[in-house]
Amino acid sequence: MKSLVKLFVLAAVASTLSGCTGSVYNKEKNCDYMYLLHPAISISKMIGGCGPTEK
Repeated sequence: MKSLVKLFVLAAVASTLSGCTGSVYNKEKNCDYMYLLHPAISISKMIGGCGPTEK
């Protein structure tokens, strides 16, 4: 029974995280960066991997 509960919790966490992922493209559509929970806290954006996305 404990393993069933652990499996359910793992599936719930995985489905929650996969629902919060995505990517953002710059206006020229030649570069994108992925994020896990919110675009503003993406490591790729913080280090400027694509440059400013407003351009």
